[in-house]
Amino acid sequence: MAATTTLSEQKIDLALFPDGLKTTGQHAPLPEFVQPFEKYPAEITGRTVWKAEDYKDSPEKWVHRFTDAEVEELSTAADRFIEDGIPLTGITQQNFPLPKLGVYLRTDLRDDLINGKGFILFKGLPVTEWGNHKSAVAYMGLGTYLGYFVSQNSRGHVLGHVKDLGEDATQIDKVRIYRTNARQFFHVDDSDLVGLLCIARALEGGESDLVSSHHVYNTIAKERPDVLKTLTTPNWYFDRKGETSKGQEEYIKTSVLYLERGENPRVYTKWDPYFVRSLTRFSDQGIIPPLSSEQQEALRVLEETAQRLSLHMILEVGDIQFLANTHILHARTAYKDYAPPAPRRHLMRLWLATPEGEGGWKLPYWDSEEKKRGGIQVDDQPPVAPLDAE
Repeated sequence: MAATTTLSEQKIDLALFPDGLKTTGQHAPLPEFVQPFEKYPAEITGRTVWKAEDYKDSPEKWVHRFTDAEVEELSTAADRFIEDGIPLTGITQQNFPLPKLGVYLRTDLRDDLINGKGFILFKGLPVTEWGNHKSAVAYMGLGTYLGYFVSQNSRGHVLGHVKDLGEDATQIDKVRIYRTNARQFFHVDDSDLVGLLCIARALEGGESDLVSSHHVYNTIAKERPDVLKTLTTPNWYFDRKGETSKGQEEYIKTSVLYLERGENPRVYTKWDPYFVRSLTRFSDQGIIPPLSSEQQEALRVLEETAQRLSLHMILEVGDIQFLANTHILHARTAYKDYAPPAPRRHLMRLWLATPEGEGGWKLPYWDSEEKKRGGIQVDDQPPVAPLDAE
């Protein structure tokens, strides 16, 4: 009998995906690596713990304005990549060379994102002059020096677009909030790093807040240790919102906080209230338990503490924000767009993986050493990189 081939093997040129076809996707931590509350530190110390007042009046500590030479280096690499006719999904450090800027990106910056304060704001990419295609090439090319692209949704988008598409933000069991203009509460994304490039601003709102989840941890440990224990208990359910492969459950059971594997483990935060509150379609039927009063209280305390301790920033056109989902919580205010024909608020988004073997965190997942760990993978959907929301 002839060997069968998958849809991807039949129709997809794997040479277009140098880092591999599939993202490993979402899954619960391995039970043997889930630690009891008693194993968690009484206080977290080190570079990952910071306060808003450390940076609020010192932008030079977290803002990098591209120099003329850096813009020229990015422009030259982008022009050559476009001339070579390579699809965006095929971009790599090898075909997007940054001889000078690349050294900083893959050493000092990458280390500061993974092991340090966990965020940076670049300014001055000439997106209006370059247009969406060249801007996307430069942005993704820069991203290759920090991690590997992973899919952000069931459509396989490795270049995502944060834009109001008119979807109903109250339908939280179906709708991803980044496709609306609603407030995004403090959360992390399903990747090690996330990048946002501002293409167009809103008329009002849509501003960014972020906070060290380790500072939040220390604060809750002092003020509400009962809440901290609730957040470490692995009885939380997270929605997949229908973005599932055949045979997968519609939700994941895990904790909000958990520990790395190995010696001196760091505290990792996995959180998005929209993906926790949206599961009433299952809890109403008795398939999973509803949120307990302790969990509802933990929801409230976590959000209010993050708000109180957060650093506020505004992304201007041409700004790029990178942050680490491992130890940074981020949020966005609700916004209102300009009236047509003005462009709607538009951010290009990257989700990047930093596997364990390349300096990433030792996560309690089966895929910790995989190159394209995390993200969202549905069946054999290949990566795609559209230049606008769809």
